[in-house]
Amino acid sequence: MRPDRELGSVDVKSGRPYSAGIQAAGLAGFLVASLLVAGLGGLASAANVNGWYASADKAPWTPPNFVFGPVWTVLYVAMAVAAWLVWRQRTAMTRRAVTVYAIQLVLNLAWTPAFFALYPSLGTAALWLGMAIILALIAAVALTVMYFGLISRTAGLLLLPYVSWLVFAASLNWWAAVHN
Repeated sequence: MRPDRELGSVDVKSGRPYSAGIQAAGLAGFLVASLLVAGLGGLASAANVNGWYASADKAPWTPPNFVFGPVWTVLYVAMAVAAWLVWRQRTAMTRRAVTVYAIQLVLNLAWTPAFFALYPSLGTAALWLGMAIILALIAAVALTVMYFGLISRTAGLLLLPYVSWLVFAASLNWWAAVHN
């Protein structure tokens, strides 16, 4: 099998394609999971973006706060679509790929409270904890890209902006940890 070809929406056990309803439910499930992580992350950061973070020493390349919401929204939707494209293929590698995807989603969820919510009580240690989490997240997403790309080239490509944004976010995290 060539990695640049989609395998088709086939159930490996029965050899039959998934129905449109099952595929739609799968896509909805991945979107809900991504939006749940986004929403929980928003709750963890909301009180602190205008709190300690507003007066924090930020990297000179830090974008305005209004940029983060739209960027993350696009990334979360792309992540969900990528996961759905892989899930519907039902290859021998699908379970492993979706498991790595779930791990990166948990790490994604862990970063926001570590960086934003723990700072008032832990200080700089929270920012270094956030740095450790985001580095693990980058590694997990890179692994996800590799697994996804073997199953669906499109899915792997959909995650590349996410990896890029995480590397950028890690640079912001590093600056904050060093300078606050």
